[in-house]
Order: sequence, then C-alpha cells, then structure tokens
Amino acid sequence: MSRDKQNGSDETLSSFFSRRKFLKAGIGSALGIAGMATWLFPKWVRSEGIATSNSHDHSNHGGSGMDHSGMDQVHAMNKKASPNAYQSAQQALTTFDYGKVSKLPDGRTLREYTMLAQDNEIEVAPGVFYPAWTYNGTAPGPTIRATEGDLLRIKFDNGSAHPHTIHFHGIHPGNMDGSFEIVQPGKSFTYEFTAEPFGLHLYHCHSMPLKKHIEKGLYGAFIIDPKEPRKKMKELVMVMNAFDTDFDGENEFYTVNGLANAFLDHPIPLKVGEEVRIYLVNVTEFDLINSFHLHGNMFKLYRTGTSLTHYEITDTVMLCQGERSVLEFSYKFPGKYMFHAHQSEFAELGWMGLFEVTE
Repeated sequence: MSRDKQNGSDETLSSFFSRRKFLKAGIGSALGIAGMATWLFPKWVRSEGIATSNSHDHSNHGGSGMDHSGMDQVHAMNKKASPNAYQSAQQALTTFDYGKVSKLPDGRTLREYTMLAQDNEIEVAPGVFYPAWTYNGTAPGPTIRATEGDLLRIKFDNGSAHPHTIHFHGIHPGNMDGSFEIVQPGKSFTYEFTAEPFGLHLYHCHSMPLKKHIEKGLYGAFIIDPKEPRKKMKELVMVMNAFDTDFDGENEFYTVNGLANAFLDHPIPLKVGEEVRIYLVNVTEFDLINSFHLHGNMFKLYRTGTSLTHYEITDTVMLCQGERSVLEFSYKFPGKYMFHAHQSEFAELGWMGLFEVTE
C-alpha cells in the first residue's frame, strides 16, 4: 500500500486489505485478534459504515518486542470482550429453548415459540462491533429444541428493516419451508409442522441474497431429540460462524457462538471422566468448509445425529455450510486442552477455545 493512500484516501478498507494478505505477511500473528482489529479499523473507516473497533490506541501493537512463540502468536490481545458479549456466547453454549409446552387433544405435545428478527449491533471480537441481523437479538439465535413427533408452532415477527424468513432443516410441508413465504418488515408469519426426524438440524433466513442474510447473523441450531432420550451427558452447542466486518466478501473473524476466542478467554470446565456431548453446526459463509479439532482426545462422531448407533471415532471433522454433527467424548487426564478449527487461518482469527479438565 502506498504512503499517500494510507494517509489520505477515502476508499474503503477492502481496496487495500484482505485477511489473507495480513496472515501471509505475518501481521495477524504479530498483532493478535484485538490488535489486528484495532490496526485494521482506523477512525476514517467509520465514515464508510464499516464495523469498527472502539479502541484506536496503537501503542501496544508494534511487532518489535513481542514474544512470537506459542499462544502469543494466536492470542496477543490487549483487552477482553465485554461481559455482555461473553454472556451471549455462553448462553448459546448451554441454553435451550423448549418453547411454551402444552398438550393437544390427541395427546401430542405442542411447543410454541416466538422469534423476532432485529437489526442490532453485536460485539464479535474484543472492541469490534458489527451491524448484525439477528433472531431474538443474538447471532446465533436461540437453540430450538423439541422431541420427535411434537407439533411445533413458531410465530415469526419481522422487526427488522429488511424482508426475512426462517427456513428449518428437516421434514415439513412446502408452505412451511421459509423459502417463498417472505415476511416483510413489520409483518408476521407462523410456521407449524411436526418435528422430524430426530437429529441435529439448523435454521436460517432464506431471503435473497441468501449469502448476505446468513452472513449477517440469521441462523441457529435446531435439535430434535429421539423419543427414547439419548444418554444423559453434559451438553454443549457450538455454532461455527464468521463475520465479514469490512464487507468485502471475505471473513475477518471466525467464532464459535458469535464471539472470537470466547472460550479461550473463558475455558469450558470439565471433569475427568465426565461425558460430554457437543452439538456442532457450521453456518460459515464465504468459506467452503469449517472444522473442529479436539486436542488430547478422540470423539464419537454422529453425522447429522440421525442415528444412535452409527458413528466413527476421530479427533477432527470437516463440515460444509449447513452440515452438522453430534460429538461425544470424555477426558482421561486433567489439564488444559485446545479445541479449534483445523484451518490455521481460522484458528488465528478467533476460532479457538480451551477445555479445562480437573479431577
């Protein structure tokens, strides 16, 4: 980049930078996520409507004097995300929306949900805020959970400035698919269908342009439990996503549950021998695949979660957008264990966490 452009151009950030150029130059590793974000988003970018960091202090971001070994390459952050941002990621990890439950005359269970599309700003990395489109105010949206055979009734209110829908993966009538029933701003639509088949599914907006509506944050996990419940375990939901904060068609940050390095800053506590089940969903836009790699262990991999018996044993799974899997494991030894994308670029840009295993 020429010096005159750096000092005076009013072109958008995407004219100069891509995340891959930064990583090839070693800048991403030298600065860490928050440092890179601060360096990437100077004050003049605000006039372009681009997601920005709320800090512009460059004094701690020079490459000299920084330890380039181990975790410092990946996590040389100069501050933490806000408590609200971490709380949102944590809520997505462990909270399930079972709806308002009642019984129908035929004995079936009716579950009623309310979903609201909203335009609101969310923190996607420490100090970096993004103008998202959300379900119920978060990206990902709430994890919808039901049992196979339940009747689901989802009232969708569009409080956004844009037309939206909800498309649920699974089996349902064509007029409940969320592809053609476009809900205009200020309008509502009620989806009603039987929950089937059991497994791990997802939902997302299906309005055009589809890639924009998904990348902006309109998605979530959708779990249908089998009628005979799975074995009781500690259950975690991980929705792999990413954010294009300069709107150039490439992602700047990769996350689980919407916040870069949320579970690196706040490791997930486990006990030795504790059985863990992860519901893993990939909704990453712009990149063909995303992945999950577990350190110091192997897991049973149930693809789509539609079988209770057919699985493979591995420590890494690759998923394209819309793919999902159920992972089950327990740790034999205490210690800190990483989990992260096995695309190193994604890991360096926020998709990394820790399990802290104790006796």
